[in-house]
Amino acid sequence: MFELISLISTWAIPVILAFIPLYAYMRKVPVYESFVEGAKGGFSTAIGIIPPLVGMMVAISIFRASGALDFILGWIAPLFRLWDVPPEVLPLGLLRPLTGSGSLAYTTDLIRTYGPDSMIGRIASTIQGSTDTTLYVLTVYFGAIGIRNGRYALKVGLFSDVVGFAAAIAVCLLVF
Repeated sequence: MFELISLISTWAIPVILAFIPLYAYMRKVPVYESFVEGAKGGFSTAIGIIPPLVGMMVAISIFRASGALDFILGWIAPLFRLWDVPPEVLPLGLLRPLTGSGSLAYTTDLIRTYGPDSMIGRIASTIQGSTDTTLYVLTVYFGAIGIRNGRYALKVGLFSDVVGFAAAIAVCLLVF
């Protein structure tokens, strides 16, 4: 069974990448011209999202450099100790909705320090896979199509991050 899964995972992407252009060609779709047209649209989208992306990165840097992150963690850590949750994972819960690279760097540091099979490593890995970079996603996608009022999407996204964070901790504490 393991060999079959390994074989499928090895060949899945190359087969899909070969199949799509062949299928389009058989259906008389101008494959190269369609690709070039899509690339033009992608370039203009990339140019359009640069200003909101820079603004979000500046805001994240200010949040971390100002000490606001440490201040919030100082208030929350005692509460989590009551529930036997390692306080080392708390910064990840705050960083993950803000920055994917920052949260990945923090997760990597936790795993390097405590080990991948430690409770902290398992919780951090599960949080990393159970939550999303909500502010980044909203900035990129809403900036690309020009949406200015995303308050409901922000509320739902941050709520799902909180639920993912809590569920990741609960599942790890129950399973491990």
